[in-house]
Amino acid sequence: MSKNVAELLIETLAQAGVERIYGVSGDSLNGITDAIRVQKKIQWVHMRNEEAAAFAAGAEAHLTGKLTVCAGSCGPGNLHLINGLYDCHRSRVPVLAIAAQIPSNEIGSDYFQETHPEHLFAQCSHYRELVSHPEQMPRVLEIAIQTAISRVGVAVVAIPGDIALQAATTTSPRLHFPPPKPTVRPSDEEIGSLAKVLNGSKKITILGGAGCAGAHTELVALAGKLNAPIVYALRGKEFIEYDNPFEVGMTGLLGFSSGYHAMMNCDLLLMLGTDFPYQQFFPKDAKIVQIDLRGEQLGRRTKVDYGYVGDTQATLQALLPHLTQNNEDQHLKDCVEHYKKTRKDLDHLATASASDTQIHPQYVTRVLDELAADDAIFSCDVGTPTVWSARYLTMNGKRRLLGSFNHGSMANALPQAIGAQASHPGRQVITLSGDGGLAMLMGELLSLRQLETPVKLVVFKNNSLAFVELEMKAGGIVDFGTDLKNPNFAKLAEAAGILGLTAETPDQVRPMLAQALQHNGPALVEVLVSRQELSMPPTITLEQAKGFSLFAMKAVLSGRGQEIIDLAKINLFR
Repeated sequence: MSKNVAELLIETLAQAGVERIYGVSGDSLNGITDAIRVQKKIQWVHMRNEEAAAFAAGAEAHLTGKLTVCAGSCGPGNLHLINGLYDCHRSRVPVLAIAAQIPSNEIGSDYFQETHPEHLFAQCSHYRELVSHPEQMPRVLEIAIQTAISRVGVAVVAIPGDIALQAATTTSPRLHFPPPKPTVRPSDEEIGSLAKVLNGSKKITILGGAGCAGAHTELVALAGKLNAPIVYALRGKEFIEYDNPFEVGMTGLLGFSSGYHAMMNCDLLLMLGTDFPYQQFFPKDAKIVQIDLRGEQLGRRTKVDYGYVGDTQATLQALLPHLTQNNEDQHLKDCVEHYKKTRKDLDHLATASASDTQIHPQYVTRVLDELAADDAIFSCDVGTPTVWSARYLTMNGKRRLLGSFNHGSMANALPQAIGAQASHPGRQVITLSGDGGLAMLMGELLSLRQLETPVKLVVFKNNSLAFVELEMKAGGIVDFGTDLKNPNFAKLAEAAGILGLTAETPDQVRPMLAQALQHNGPALVEVLVSRQELSMPPTITLEQAKGFSLFAMKAVLSGRGQEIIDLAKINLFR
């Protein structure tokens, strides 16, 4: 039986294991959506914005490691995809974007809605190609699939609506093999030299990232051999934190002082599967060894004395038999003790007392952590929700954590949660949403109702772009343009057919969260949290101290002295 190009496209994707396509319908996509309707091999996930579709696809790809697909119609539909695809590409998840194009005979004439997807997506994809003739299918699509999977990033196929409806010249997909799974590790000679360096060092600290996924057992064994504390970057949290006696917390702007201390007081820093970007948090005098699957990342964040290309798990499996036991454990003991004290101080900030009149966001996150399922999937908006997630959500080997941790885009949490819930219908999916982030793509509340996805949203409502305010204060700038005139989000949720709840006082936090989590359907909890809550980095620079002082002086001179008093009360006297 003959097929058209769109039908062959859907059959090829289905054979590649694709189960869903996230997108917004449009006339240039009609051939593709009709092929989905007829063949019923792939689910069309109807979103309200293509940007959200890309975020949702990226979340599914992150959680499953499999190819996921999003689609946008020509012109504006393509453009809306871009921000979400940037996030997918920088997070290194395998996503294919179908970018519909104007009629093929009109390309180059400045036709209605004309853009050039092969140029638009150049900076956020490994591969992008226009299908201008039926004979290119399915080869171009299969190249895109292989590129997205093998390079772990975004690939884009642009296809005009008229080409999608033409008869295919091939009747079936051409590739019939499963995704290759090569083992990449340093050579035996390099393993020997690496072992020699590590065996000759005493005060070693390990910094791990997302590249440690799947290597938990080997990582803990390595730390035991080296008596090394383990610090992790944010994207490594879900893979490193749990069941780990050597864990001493995060470093970086969102981390704690214990992680900073462990890195700054070592003689040798061993970086494993991390592209941690902040140069100011690396030690200046220690030897640095870096192991990464991507050779281009070696040495691009800090000076590196020894660099090796390899997958973390495969490299550690080869390395461990060559290591001798490090008998010096004082560095490890000091770092673990520092972490215990730091953790105690952080936990103190996440409590609520009878005298509290305001809800502290740390407390909300800690209660949510206690109530959430053991295998819950969390997604957090950028800014302060990411800070509280990093510090107060507990990973246990089954829980997952999503965010826009590399691209740093607002509005990611809700669409990522939709992708997580669509691909994991039996799991509890929870967002930690900022009021600014939720408002930016608030139309996806309607997607929750339409798709009947039981996502639970926790909205930290402080009527401000809080993290931006904090950055301004640290820079000595009086905050401006960060106020949010917010609606009642709970009532908006109810209007969309979603359970809406509000917590206005500390004693309401636990029962409202519990009710939402137990609800059989989507639910939103609006929590009125303190606006003047500082999320302090692990170390304060002289410039930041000067900045806060300058901000305070400017605020007083601007007639905002009471704000400074409130800020001090909330953050200094708890």
